[in-house]
Amino acid sequence: MTAFNRRTALTASAGMLGAGLPRWLRAVEQSSGGQRTSAKNCIVIYCWGGMSHHEVLDPKPDAPVEVRGEFSPIATATPGIFIGEHTPLLARHTDKLAIIRSIHHDQSAHGRGMYWNMTGHAPPPSRPGNIPPSRHDWPSLASMLTKFRSAPRGVPRAVRIPYPMVDNGTLQAGEYGGWMGVEYDPIVMKTPSGKAWGGVSRSLGAEVLDLDGGVDTDRITARQSLLSSLESPARGSDYAGFEHYRQLATDMLLSSHVKTAYDLDREDSKLRGQYGDHIAGQSMLLARRLVEAGVPIVQIICSAGDLNGGAGDMWDTHGQNFNRLKNRLLPPFDRGFSTLLSDLSDRGMLDETLVVLLTEFGRTPKINGGAGRDHYPNVYSVALAGGGIRGGQVYGSSDSKGAFPRTLPCGPADLHATIFKALGVAPNARIRDLLDRQLAVSDGHPLPLF
Repeated sequence: MTAFNRRTALTASAGMLGAGLPRWLRAVEQSSGGQRTSAKNCIVIYCWGGMSHHEVLDPKPDAPVEVRGEFSPIATATPGIFIGEHTPLLARHTDKLAIIRSIHHDQSAHGRGMYWNMTGHAPPPSRPGNIPPSRHDWPSLASMLTKFRSAPRGVPRAVRIPYPMVDNGTLQAGEYGGWMGVEYDPIVMKTPSGKAWGGVSRSLGAEVLDLDGGVDTDRITARQSLLSSLESPARGSDYAGFEHYRQLATDMLLSSHVKTAYDLDREDSKLRGQYGDHIAGQSMLLARRLVEAGVPIVQIICSAGDLNGGAGDMWDTHGQNFNRLKNRLLPPFDRGFSTLLSDLSDRGMLDETLVVLLTEFGRTPKINGGAGRDHYPNVYSVALAGGGIRGGQVYGSSDSKGAFPRTLPCGPADLHATIFKALGVAPNARIRDLLDRQLAVSDGHPLPLF
């Protein structure tokens, strides 16, 4: 891949993305023939911290230097689509991607932006700043999808790896079951490593399953039998939730499905190496193996090291944006994400597995005094692949400085409606809250990406 002429790229992008929605819809209808099947599984890759759209999925080569930054765009496998130069492996797989460059919302705090993207709904205005999880929150995407997906015994319906999201010492609302109840909280599972990957993540008391150690199945069975004989029937929702997770954890330890998937040493060593010897790539490999084991929804926090919160190898690049992206963040992301796409495709799994790339917001158009970019929700980029999504396309565009949507603006609710549609769930399908009220899973409109 080589850098391209900035003027040529801008002209190509304008020609491809300037069409209005009716023209776009007609083109999609003609290319798809109106035929599609629903995806069975979903893998969500979340770039916690706010991935810069300027340096990854929406470069601005003709902008002033204080906006366009230090990187050049590169051509991709899809004529007319250009992405950042430090994602050369991903550039080979744009034929599988639908890149959305016009998504936006109005929340510039990490947790609140994540709440928008993971629930498809605005965070509660009555709770400013970081929002700790509560049973009054809107359920996460993974939690809502579990209502419509089943799994074999001993296999959870939704898994988060490798840790919960934390900001400034606070667990974040938006990735839990909320008012659907504790039974819909996705299990948190540590990625096996056998070594440290650059730090220690903070779980802040969250239950994180680590299946890496030896498991004495006879002892577990005996303890389970003893507990069952001593306990009375479930007493209220808190106890029922505790019992649900204890039983599920026990089933996973005793079941061969998840235990086998968790053992990454069983994977072909060459393929495992292609994912990369870092927590980002190995988490994506684990996600693929869990999907094969019957887990319908897997969410990955994609970082370069085993760190989260306000420091470390995540995407909050207020300072040294270009050095951090070039040297620490983009190489693991590029290798892991591109290998996941090719691996799913080679196994014939991509059509039935929807892959969702999310982040809470983008970064400011103007580079700050610390050679970084700050939080920016006014426009940013996400992507979808597989699951009936037509690859090799860009939906919408941002303006010449990557500051606001230029064409086809959309929001997190529309993205969620698209995800539900891809998975065969009507965007207005109903779920019940703790008061037994029926609410639609999404109030957005599916994007014409099929």
